[in-house]
Amino acid sequence: MPELSESIEAIEKAPKEDRFTYLTILQYHASTPGILPTLNEVLEKDADLTKEIGWDLVEMLIPIEGSEECLKTVAKMGNPLEVIIKVMEAMRALARQWEEDSDSTSESGDIPSRIIILIDMIATLQRRIITEEKVKYPSRFLAESLISVLEAYLPMPEMTTAVINLVRSLSGRVRPSLPPRASSIDVLNPDEHGDFSKNALGPESKDPKQKSLNRKLLQSFTTCILQRYVNVHEMQWSVRLLEAYYPEKIVPGKVTTTQSFREDETLQKRDAVVGQLVAVLRDLGLHDCSTDFVRDVLCQPVATEPLPKLDTFDLDDIHLSQGGTACLIAYWFFSTDVFGADNPKPEMNIFPEHFDMMRLFLGVPESNHESDPGAEIRRNPGIADALLAIGLGLHHRGLVAATEDTNRLFYHHCVTLLAVFHPSMHVQNAAMRFAGTLLHSNPDDESRLDILEDLLGAFVDPTLTAYTIKWLQEEIITAHNHKVSNLFSTSEVIERLREYLFPDFTKMNGEDFVKNWGSNDFKEIWVRHQMFLHQAANFAYFLFNGHKDLVPVGLGALVEQQFTEPLTTAGKKLREDGNMDEYGQLQLDVFIDRLESLDIH
Repeated sequence: MPELSESIEAIEKAPKEDRFTYLTILQYHASTPGILPTLNEVLEKDADLTKEIGWDLVEMLIPIEGSEECLKTVAKMGNPLEVIIKVMEAMRALARQWEEDSDSTSESGDIPSRIIILIDMIATLQRRIITEEKVKYPSRFLAESLISVLEAYLPMPEMTTAVINLVRSLSGRVRPSLPPRASSIDVLNPDEHGDFSKNALGPESKDPKQKSLNRKLLQSFTTCILQRYVNVHEMQWSVRLLEAYYPEKIVPGKVTTTQSFREDETLQKRDAVVGQLVAVLRDLGLHDCSTDFVRDVLCQPVATEPLPKLDTFDLDDIHLSQGGTACLIAYWFFSTDVFGADNPKPEMNIFPEHFDMMRLFLGVPESNHESDPGAEIRRNPGIADALLAIGLGLHHRGLVAATEDTNRLFYHHCVTLLAVFHPSMHVQNAAMRFAGTLLHSNPDDESRLDILEDLLGAFVDPTLTAYTIKWLQEEIITAHNHKVSNLFSTSEVIERLREYLFPDFTKMNGEDFVKNWGSNDFKEIWVRHQMFLHQAANFAYFLFNGHKDLVPVGLGALVEQQFTEPLTTAGKKLREDGNMDEYGQLQLDVFIDRLESLDIH
């Protein structure tokens, strides 16, 4: 490697008329430690040189640490139409490198910072294309640039900050500076270096159609970014909404999720970044939660990419991200009810709008495309949480709008899918609570029983089945306490559900039993289905020891023969084997004691 003095002399004094030769000299000397300030001075002083070789410098300089100032100069003084092509190529190459290097070794560890530099360059170059170049369709450059950024985007706070800067610089709106926040990343003023010009009023095309296209492109892009960020950074909107709606159910002394987001700096940043993305969308004109807005998002073609990858396109070819829009609406509900923020009032109801959103996302059979709901939820946990938050917000406001033809059972099924498949235990619990609330608020007892029967018969998940038995018990208690005469005040409900409540364990070696339970080994059954077995035993105690008037004739003998006796025998054998820890032994003892305490006769 040459000495610094040698590199300075070469870069300053080498003839620049032969651009190819000068680029060869730069290639040799650009990596010399301490040379970049000299190179930047040369580029700033010789505008013609920078304009001619700028696009070659992007690939040369981006791998070199500390090249940001030189690249800024290239963005400001190079040929914008040429340089932006090289920037997009470099961004795609870095994205591929990051994806290939799954271990994030030291070689690729600085890739995010390099992508951020390129995003900053795109902001400068796009402004120049609009103001300096006589480009007939600047929206085409913008669309391609935004697609490149989206493909390279890594949902981390620093890169999201760069994206916010990019959109604001091009949005044509000025947002007043907000007070600083104590944080290593000042997400409330995205440009951490204090360059307010990046957040200044962006240039706008004089062509009204191009202006509309640019704005819709930025809307689409920002909703895509919002979706990607929320899917990676758990926001727990549904959990925090439940804490706001039912403060009396918070365990005294327990740190709530809401409190954690207020006190933990990392969680504060999550809220702040999402808040800024929503603020950018408001500046771009998305501040309407009308029925038409919701329907437009729902009715767009399912397999369509939000940003158009076309040589020519019109407004109808640009779409908002459906998942990102769900996150936007969820944030409006959340920030209104938790922070008291002023947001658009929702002109939508659970039926049909939210129901349609759920079906669209989950891809369940009645929607217009096939999908795996569990995989969809695991792949997009942030969207799933957002949809649950919207449902909670609508139900809290009484915006249900169900009719006689409303398929409540199918909607309930969608909610329980969130409860079963969401990777966050907290969101699972929130979905379970919402499912219970939905069930109990349904005014039709026949419909409520249909839902319970559907859940018990499906036997999708032991935890969900246990909750279903709990909801059944709550329905019976409510009917009894309020002296209501309905299906839950008679033995008919037990007769209808008995085969699901008290399965036949005398057939443990049968093919159908193994198919339903996954094994005929009671230890395996106990480990997997312990919650259901506990709940079933508790319900049997509730029924036979407290509500015998609901017990159908002959049920006691059947339950004893097919349920309690084989389970008690299997449980005692498992206890004698002794292959359990202390807690497992205790749980098994409680289960056996409950079965032996039943007053069946």
